[in-house]
Amino acid sequence: MSLRRLIFIFLFFSVQLFSQAELKTLILKDKDSDLPIEDVTVTVIKTKQNLLSNADGVVTFELLGNSNIQIKHSSYLPLNVRASTLKEKSNTIYLTSNVNELEDIVVTKKHPQKILASLIENSKKKLTVPGRLKVYCREFFKFNGKYSYYNDGLMNFQLLDKSNKTDAVILVEQNRSINLTNDYMKEDLLGYNLNDIMENYYNFKYLDPLLDAVAKKEYDFVIKVFSKNKDYYVISAVPNENASGLLDDFAIIYDPDKKLIIEVSSVVSPLVLSKMKEKTSNGAKNIYKSMFKTIYKIQNSNYYLLGSKEEIGFEKIEKNQKKEIEVRNYFLTKNFSTNYYKYNQDEVFKDKTLHNKKNVILTDFWNESGLTATDEEQQIVNTIEEIH
Repeated sequence: MSLRRLIFIFLFFSVQLFSQAELKTLILKDKDSDLPIEDVTVTVIKTKQNLLSNADGVVTFELLGNSNIQIKHSSYLPLNVRASTLKEKSNTIYLTSNVNELEDIVVTKKHPQKILASLIENSKKKLTVPGRLKVYCREFFKFNGKYSYYNDGLMNFQLLDKSNKTDAVILVEQNRSINLTNDYMKEDLLGYNLNDIMENYYNFKYLDPLLDAVAKKEYDFVIKVFSKNKDYYVISAVPNENASGLLDDFAIIYDPDKKLIIEVSSVVSPLVLSKMKEKTSNGAKNIYKSMFKTIYKIQNSNYYLLGSKEEIGFEKIEKNQKKEIEVRNYFLTKNFSTNYYKYNQDEVFKDKTLHNKKNVILTDFWNESGLTATDEEQQIVNTIEEIH
């Protein structure tokens, strides 16, 4: 067969495949309340692409061919949807809650703190390493109530097999960092520290406060299960009346059979914040908002970090003036692979953040990120596109 003929066949099938690709939007809602559901994991089975619903319950993706769509959330019954049933560009899907009944308290011989410690150790061992995570990261910054800075990037984290520490080689494919206003101070920018992010997530560093001996005195530990959701147990750890300091309310969702952590979330409650004495010294920080959530995924024989979300707001005292700073970060593993890819040392990203990296924009990578922007976030993205 001639080369010209081969090229023709390749182009023909490429056009055919491209013509079958459709942009689809799913709006995920609670069947009873009609409210949007955030952090629903949506997986396109054919391409193994991961998506995560935003605060509006929305995911948007390109659908190529007739693939099943897997929809999961720890608080709802799982659902599989055939692509052929998605007749419209925008489709509303209702999920049935499996935690709408009273929970049962699980009575155990071991203290929940010890159970948590064994869960962490087992989860650390079972996380698939070596592995490669194709990740989209997005960060919003507010200064004195106004959005001031934005960055996002498409990266690959090559996880290396280390006995005591999870190390990662970072390769940045594309990124953009945009100053939205001159009314901010660069030194106040906070964001993901990409150099130790995998060490934190793969060793569950955010749960360290619950493992300290003093935590037994400061926290009320309870293990709960719902009658319609016995696939998952929840360890709740809430500061009690004897606790002092800026302590989070924790919820750890885990698979009791596989003994793997599925989700970790924490938030500093308004009650705890109200007890904090305001600091007035130069350089002090008064936190008024703090939350964190991370999700792990079991996919066949693989177990890996799916995504995370962090948000913090604080008032910084500096030279007799107050600065109000807010940061909102998102992190999503679009695809996971156990393949090892070769790279050159000069391609390795070694900085802590994407703040100072020169913009590299080859495609509209944010439109294929798996994280659909909310209406508010889309306004910021539109501003970026107007600036550039």
